[in-house]
Amino acid sequence: MTQRIFDGHNDVLLRLWQHDRTGARFLSTGLDGQLDLPRARRGGLTGGLFAVFVPDARRPPAKPPSTASARASVLEPVEQPRALSVTLGQLAIAFRLERISEGAVRICRSAEDIRAAHAAGAFAIVLHLEGAEAIGRDLDELETLHAAGVRSIGPVWSRPTIFGEGVPFRFPSTPDIGEGLTDRGVALVKACNELGIMVDVSHLNEKGFWDVARYSEAPLVATHSNAHVLCKVSRNLTDAQMDAIRDSEGVAGLNFATFFLREDGRRNADTPLSTMTRHLDHMLEKLGPRGVALGSDFDGAFIPAAITDAAGLPNLVAAMEAAGYGAELVDRICYRNWLDVLARTLRPAGTPRPATG
Repeated sequence: MTQRIFDGHNDVLLRLWQHDRTGARFLSTGLDGQLDLPRARRGGLTGGLFAVFVPDARRPPAKPPSTASARASVLEPVEQPRALSVTLGQLAIAFRLERISEGAVRICRSAEDIRAAHAAGAFAIVLHLEGAEAIGRDLDELETLHAAGVRSIGPVWSRPTIFGEGVPFRFPSTPDIGEGLTDRGVALVKACNELGIMVDVSHLNEKGFWDVARYSEAPLVATHSNAHVLCKVSRNLTDAQMDAIRDSEGVAGLNFATFFLREDGRRNADTPLSTMTRHLDHMLEKLGPRGVALGSDFDGAFIPAAITDAAGLPNLVAAMEAAGYGAELVDRICYRNWLDVLARTLRPAGTPRPATG
């Protein structure tokens, strides 16, 4: 039987916004990229966090840079009105997709919703903001976005905002670049706690990470980040950061991007799956069996050819099994750990967070 998988990060909504705003092409294998519903089903992918991402207004480079460090100089802030417009556009695509799927896709607002979707054979989408540029200083948009179904937010992407400084893409580099959260950033974290919105630290610099750790009452979550000790790109997690995630009973999702996996920080499809299990081994050592999950970055990353797209996920499962991971651990990494941390984090506004322990 195919291993069930729930994934911590993808950029499908951005791709649909760029190429098919009806959302229909997600339902068949007609969308270029790495993830659509037929390939998800072939790979055992039952759902995941679907990111809303606001790209730079200017034209992207014709060819992706070969290393993470080459991107560091092109990151600029985006204006809030444009960010809100793009965000609402991508959310609308998700709602259209749910409607036209005739029950095959569901937008989920709780762990219970995800389990119910899976019991009905539906693909479960949890809406996530990869960067909070759509939210203004008074946080009014946060209330509206929460009411619309957003349940996970990264305060920043890898560029500066009113909430803090994103960590730029640099290799080799530590994540200790720039200042931490602003007062507005601290207020955003506290408001997310109150509403039961998960806070994602994946694109925060080190000072911003420790600010979230200081002010957040919820589990620390990095939806798509790897081990800095094995790949010294600024986006990866240090051992101290993973210790903090573990102590908060949080989760980190393994990013499939080769420039977050490889020791040389390069985009190279000829990256063996043993490189991924090496990161998983270290993350398990630091985070424990309940703290490691998957955060593929499908449709937003250059990934190993041994996986290629969502249909190739069983190859990663086989690599875990070959590395000696038992069935229970594989199921935790692939599925249960995301469901567990979402159950501890997402809740109706004003209700107590479930006890941990």
